Amino acid sequence: MTSQHARIERATQHLDAPVAVVDLDAFDANAADLARRAAGTPIRVASKSVRCRALLDRVLAREGYAGVLAFTLTEALWLAEEHEDVVVGYPTAERDALRELAADPVLLERVTLMVDSVESLDLVRSVVREVEVPIRVCLDLDASLRVAERLTGSRVHLGPRRSPVHSVADAVALARAVGEDPAFALVGLMAYEGQVAGLADRPANRLRGLAVRGLKRASVPELTERRGAVVAAVREVADLSFVNGGGTGSIETTVADVSVTEVAAGSGLFAPALFDGYDSFDPVPAALFGLAVTRRPGPGLVTVAGGGWIASGPVGRDRLPVPTYPAGLAMLGSEGAGEVQTPLRGAAAGRLRLGDRVWFRHAKAGELCERVDTLHLVAGDPEAALVDVVPTYRGEGRTFL
Repeated sequence: MTSQHARIERATQHLDAPVAVVDLDAFDANAADLARRAAGTPIRVASKSVRCRALLDRVLAREGYAGVLAFTLTEALWLAEEHEDVVVGYPTAERDALRELAADPVLLERVTLMVDSVESLDLVRSVVREVEVPIRVCLDLDASLRVAERLTGSRVHLGPRRSPVHSVADAVALARAVGEDPAFALVGLMAYEGQVAGLADRPANRLRGLAVRGLKRASVPELTERRGAVVAAVREVADLSFVNGGGTGSIETTVADVSVTEVAAGSGLFAPALFDGYDSFDPVPAALFGLAVTRRPGPGLVTVAGGGWIASGPVGRDRLPVPTYPAGLAMLGSEGAGEVQTPLRGAAAGRLRLGDRVWFRHAKAGELCERVDTLHLVAGDPEAALVDVVPTYRGEGRTFL
């Protein structure tokens, strides 16, 4: 197969930088692999990891994919114009969007809110007085591991800080609170095991890798047992339509839990740099952005215009974009990725001329789309071609969060 570098260069050589590219051959291969890993369990697409309606539509047209996991209510209402099953992945305080939802029976049938406390319900109730159809809600279960709680009574929290609902009793109490209010209907339960799905097995630091693998070995059986008990207990209170779990990095262990009816995934479609180093899968980089070489500050050095497209999360080198093509370039530790320029060093620098491009992978998936208005879609091998140019959310004038 022709190298990806050669393919995207051939297809986009007429374009000025910065330019963002999605290799559709890689995108489709990743989509197929995610479905293979899910082994028949439907995949709900995490829209925050895509942020492009054309690509959301493309993957949702594939067998094995059903529904959207949105990241804001405003986004969910927009997507629900075309999609019939949109779950908001996080609790909302978007009052105008809540009013819009409550006033539209079609949206009430298509959109599900996330709640994790009675306070969440009270916030919605403070905005929404009456609804023709009950508001669909999903209960967010904390999937973190609390390793020392049983031994010492103290909480050692390993995993994302999300829902306060952790135990069976917590979940049942909230489910009953939902059931007591005719404005709501409890239809789903979600538990995102970020400490499994979001951490690479083989990070650069070998000691950290040992810790991560140990954390996963402890987390998976604990959550499987607890989630199963929660689901069974909540089903005694409400008729759940779905139980959602996992993410790109945990598909195999999530779908092995018989209480789970669907798995969430999205980042694996683009395969950003943070998804290097997992033991269970090996995705193909699909989304890249190219920046132009504009300086040659010294021997073995080049500088590209821009580059400071830093990923969210804990501050560290793994949040920087990764110079990928041509191979053999690295950022300077003293400067990193800059707002207006990024110096790079390495053997490949000597072969680059002013105006040539360096291609980067973003550390995270959908955040790339917050930097560009369009994605250039490339397909074909060996005769790669630019087959379409599609707007990102930003390109459609939508910046949700």
